[in-house]
Amino acid sequence: MNSGSQTFWQSSWKRLKKNKGAMAGLFLILVAIFIALFGYFLAPDPSPFANRIILEIGGEKPGYQREFLLVRKEGTSGTGFFQRMLYGKPDLYEHIPIASWRQTKDSIIVQKFIDEGVSERLAVSRSKAAPVPVISRTFHLGTDKYGRDILSRLIIGTRISLSVGLITVLISLSVGMALGAIAGYYKGRTDEIIMWLINVIWSIPTLLLVFAITLLLGKGFWQVFIAVGLTMWVNVARLVRGQVMVTKELQYVEAGRVLGFSDSRIIIRHILPNIMGPILVIAASNFASAIVIEAGLSFLGVGVQPPMPSWGLMIKENYNFIITQNPMLALAPGFAIMILVLAFNLFGNGLRDALNVRGKL
Repeated sequence: MNSGSQTFWQSSWKRLKKNKGAMAGLFLILVAIFIALFGYFLAPDPSPFANRIILEIGGEKPGYQREFLLVRKEGTSGTGFFQRMLYGKPDLYEHIPIASWRQTKDSIIVQKFIDEGVSERLAVSRSKAAPVPVISRTFHLGTDKYGRDILSRLIIGTRISLSVGLITVLISLSVGMALGAIAGYYKGRTDEIIMWLINVIWSIPTLLLVFAITLLLGKGFWQVFIAVGLTMWVNVARLVRGQVMVTKELQYVEAGRVLGFSDSRIIIRHILPNIMGPILVIAASNFASAIVIEAGLSFLGVGVQPPMPSWGLMIKENYNFIITQNPMLALAPGFAIMILVLAFNLFGNGLRDALNVRGKL
């Protein structure tokens, strides 16, 4: 039994590797996972949520360069590896944009940048400045209206999108597989009740249902997980129900009943493992859908809340720049959503072909 299962998955992996689109999608997903895990080490702005606000340089175009004077903040300290990996590193120094600077014996004299052609003189004691008092930074994707680095927020936002997708898929699979398996295995009155619930949920527009759950639970990070997850289980339940109805009539299930196995053991250990192919395909599709729904909720203001760098929230904060001088502020997170969703769709299509799901359905 185990040997046959291994052979099936090995042959499926070989077929998947031959699908260039699926492998490209898998590569992009792995890159996104790496960025999500180590985003605070990769981002130019490693502060929590990449939320370093410098109002003087707000709304700048990609490639913008500026020198900064680093002035020590009071009450800040360093962080360990895992703390930085999870939460970022609080800034030890305040970043003051400058137009020019010079040093004297005991102080640093700068022209603090306020706006184009506008500056003011500022003197800072050398004891309060960083060991390297002035640094130059390039904002490769520009800055938003608050002067935050768009590239850094895109990188940290990858973690938000993948987290929402992962937790949503886990919730939808747990609820959908449980209800679908019960409906398909027992049929009769149980099936009618569960199918009635599925049809009711199915008839409500997804976004409207998410709004209702979000208003009930409140706005926030974890509420988005639950709201989106509880709206996507119906697809899983319908699929699992149909697969269980077919599989329960096979001989190995009948043999399990004859041997006296309990219904729960037959469902969990014998039926569900043999219908995982279609479930994996729909899980990949749900992952992509969850990313889009979360972005839409954040854009409408009922999803992830500031200062967390959700891609949808970034579009909301900067969409007015599309028709002005700096459209990249809104287009960059839009492209990020498009690429990640495309990656999951390509991978899901490849899984469908590799696992021969269409033949099973």
